[in-house]
Order: sequence, then C-alpha cells, then structure tokens
Amino acid sequence: MRTEIRDLEQVRAAEDLRGAVLVGLDLSGEDLRVPLDGALFLGCVLPPSGQRRADAAGALVFPNIPDVPYSVYRSALYTPAELFDGFDPARPESYADTPDARIYRHSRQQGHHPDPLHALAERLHDHAITEALDEVLDGSPVAVMGGHALGRDTPGYRRAVGLGAALGEAGFTVLTGGGPGAMEAVPLGVRVGEDPEVLRDLARAPKFGGDTESIGRWIAAFPTDLPRFDRPRTIGIPTWFYGHEPPNPACELHAKYFANSVREEGLLTVATGGVVYTPGSAGTVQEVFQDYTQNHYGSVGPAAPMVFLGKDFWVDEVPAAPLVQQLARGREAERWILVTDDITEAVGFLQAYSSA
Repeated sequence: MRTEIRDLEQVRAAEDLRGAVLVGLDLSGEDLRVPLDGALFLGCVLPPSGQRRADAAGALVFPNIPDVPYSVYRSALYTPAELFDGFDPARPESYADTPDARIYRHSRQQGHHPDPLHALAERLHDHAITEALDEVLDGSPVAVMGGHALGRDTPGYRRAVGLGAALGEAGFTVLTGGGPGAMEAVPLGVRVGEDPEVLRDLARAPKFGGDTESIGRWIAAFPTDLPRFDRPRTIGIPTWFYGHEPPNPACELHAKYFANSVREEGLLTVATGGVVYTPGSAGTVQEVFQDYTQNHYGSVGPAAPMVFLGKDFWVDEVPAAPLVQQLARGREAERWILVTDDITEAVGFLQAYSSA
C-alpha cells in the first residue's frame, strides 16, 4: 500500500520516499535528498534539482493541468458546502458563481468529446473520486434508486423520506444518485426522519426550472442545520453529465463524476448491501438491468438484494421486476429479489441479507 503525502512537514520528516504518492505540494524550496525510487508526484511543483533526482530514481511526475476549475488530484469527496461555496440564499442567482455551476459550464464547453488534455483531466479527477469513495465506505452500504422528478410537495417524496428514515433507523449507510427528487428525499429521511416542519418548509420550493435563479431558490429552501453522524451515512454519487440537476444538500458527501458511465457502474458496484428501486423513468430502469447483470454473472461478488418498492409500478406499469425474476430463476440471485409495497418488509429483507 503506497503512503499518500499531502503535507510538507511529512516530506521534511521522511527519511525515505520510495513508493510514496505526493499530491499537490509546492516542493520548489525542498531539497529532496532522500530515496525517491518509484515515487509518484501528482500535481507537485519540483525544483530543477528535485526533477533531476526524480527522473534518475525512476519516479513518475504528473504535473498540474492548467485552466480547469477543479482539482484533478483530489483526495476527498465533495461536501455540499464546497460545491455551493459562495452561494448566498438571499441572492438565488448567486448559484451561477458556485464551483458546482462553474465546473458544469466548463464541462459543457468541452462537449462529449473533449480534447486530449481535458479528457485526461476529467479521467484523472474521476479516478481520484473513486479512490476517495473507497476510503469512506465501510460495511455494506445500500443504494436507493428512483425518479428525479418527484416534487418536494408530493406523496411520493414523503414516502421516499419515510424509506430513508427506516434505513437510517436500521443503521445503513445510504447511497443515492445525489440529485433531486427521490435522490434527495431518502438521505433527508436518514438525517431528520419524517420531520413535518422540515417537509413543510421544503414544499415551498417543490422543484426548480432550467435557470440558475430557480436552482438557487431550490437550494435556499433547504435547512442548514441537519444533524451529522460520527461517520458519513448519506453519500450522493451525481454527475456533471446531468449538471443541469444540482447535487442535493441532504447528502453529507458527494462523489461527483464527469463520466456518467463510470458513475453508474461505480454506484451499483459499491452498493454491496443491496439496491432499493423506487418508481422512476428510463435511468432507473437502466440501473435495474445493469445491477442484475452484475448479480447474474457474479462479476463484483455475491448476488446482492434487489428490492422493487411499489408493486403496481414494477409489475404492471413498468414490468421490470417479473423479467428480472425470470432471468434469475434457478440462480442464487433469485432468493434476493423482493417486490413489495411495505417499507418495513423491504428494510427487513436488507437486514436479513446483511446478517447472512
């Protein structure tokens, strides 16, 4: 396991930097007269003598990539405060000046096929996010998938809050896609339960439109004093690919990606405690079959629970559940598929898997 170093004092105290990973450090004033064999310098500034020693030792030096509005070599997930830095609730239009909005605009300017420099920057960033997510997760997190279009004033939103409250009470770490609708309601329930006062206040800004001021009003309606836990229990995994949907403030942390395909695969892969599917549209249906493919072939470990919450929707309106059950017949995955309307039954099913 490589040692990661992000502090100059660690560098100065080190007698040996062989195999170390040094990230984002200004080393222009450092002597670096220690073994550097196999070291990895990510976004560091080296003096000419240090560069020569690194080259001679076979160290790899990845320079900073200029003119991008994000850190390519991150070591931590984003917090809502970081993504919304500079946002003034009294000026909803100020969302346009936040890091989240600036990064989205920059990504849009690059298009679907960025030039090699920006493509590399985005891939390095996404790799760093995956590493940071792996460091935060422990146990068997549960993911909840569902529609982004649920307004905060709808019964579906309140039901999703109730699901989050039940998952939180059971002690699960809960992952969502990190955006609005069910993706916001579930982590909100984990953190505050079914608090009627919070739900009433949020319902005053039920949705947002396509402009930054509308998004700002949606963010401004969110309470700022949500309880925190001794370890992160609510993590969003959103993407700037859908950057017109801001990350929700309900999640304690966000693993935000540029590549939606990496984000989708990663979200389902790390949900080792199972996935709950609430009613959604094409994106949710895609996730159903992507998840089942992992379970079918055992490509990322044992088959994990697939819970379809909402019988009428998943059996009749969008009959994905019967097809998944048919595909799973005779396989280990078959016993870990549940179709139900009962939140208590759904949470109990996940607990049974965790115990097993």
